[in-house]
Amino acid sequence: MSESLLPSLGDRPNLRERVGDALRAALVAGRLEPGIVYSAPSLAAQFGVSATPVREAMLDLAKQGLVEAVRNKGFRVTALSDRDLDELTALRALIEVPTTARLAGTLSAPHLARLRELAAEIVTAAEAADLVSYVEADRRFHLTLLGHAGNRHLVDTVGDLRARARLYGLSQLAERGQLTASAAEHLDLVDRLAAGDCAGTEAVITRHLGHVRGLWAARPETTPGRAARPEATPGRAAHPETAPDRAVRAETAPDHVAPS
Repeated sequence: MSESLLPSLGDRPNLRERVGDALRAALVAGRLEPGIVYSAPSLAAQFGVSATPVREAMLDLAKQGLVEAVRNKGFRVTALSDRDLDELTALRALIEVPTTARLAGTLSAPHLARLRELAAEIVTAAEAADLVSYVEADRRFHLTLLGHAGNRHLVDTVGDLRARARLYGLSQLAERGQLTASAAEHLDLVDRLAAGDCAGTEAVITRHLGHVRGLWAARPETTPGRAARPEATPGRAAHPETAPDRAVRAETAPDHVAPS
């Protein structure tokens, strides 16, 4: 690849895990694209590490179904349809909205301080238009927050759902300088949690998750878990779009190998 799309990791501890986190963030942000085969050595060169931890991390992603191994070539990013992404986001909303709302007024001062630190990291990444760091910081914030519910299975489930998201609209928002507004919602969310404002917390997290298949996906905003309503014709009320109305696009494009 002619330009570096991934952050240098240097000699950080737990390298395999850090590489895996960065790769997941790159997948979500659209830095690694479906239909292209990426080799471990080429990715390793961008991370500034050897190929071994990258290959190990990619095998971990393959076990999750996020990529698939291509014999003697590398790894291909698994494609997801719009319907897949809508349904995954609806599941997130069912879990995250009530869980987050119930945490309002229950967090200690140290916990709130840590969440503010993580929220500030998201804002910093947005201001720098660093999409991979933005996605990774966003993941840390939300999984840390959900961790206070005391249900590790819930956190693991949401982590898996987040890894399957595809936020292809982030780059456009970053280019227009509009990503910072979305990032600032995390600070607003912490304020609502600290104030014990359950209704306000629910409203902020609901709006925030609406961006996953809205602004962050370069699509009109809708309420999470609901399909967009078509415009009404004169004299007839609009009805929600049903699943059979939405055709799922087949992924038939030939494989392309990313240049190293």
